Amino acid sequence: MNIKITARKFKAHDTLKEFIKDELSSLEKFNDEIFSADVILSYQNTSNSIKKVEVVLNIPGQTINAADQTEDFKTAVVSVTEKLRRQLEKIKSKKVSKSR
Repeated sequence: MNIKITARKFKAHDTLKEFIKDELSSLEKFNDEIFSADVILSYQNTSNSIKKVEVVLNIPGQTINAADQTEDFKTAVVSVTEKLRRQLEKIKSKKVSKSR
């Protein structure tokens, strides 16, 4: 899976980038046909320091999106990964039920 990380208006640390790659690579357990993942990191509101994470997954025939806003980037990444996992499981269950 090709992971592209974009940080808007700031430079993301290497530790954050590695954390994101580790979290997103765990999604390959649920669907091994993921082409790419585009991760967008940004500040929603600079005065409150609310951080926003958006992830776009490209799989055969579809594009899956998930986003979350929290006080910490790592918390938001974990939440977005969980949302994507649920979507991938739903897609997988639909494929299994159609093949029966």
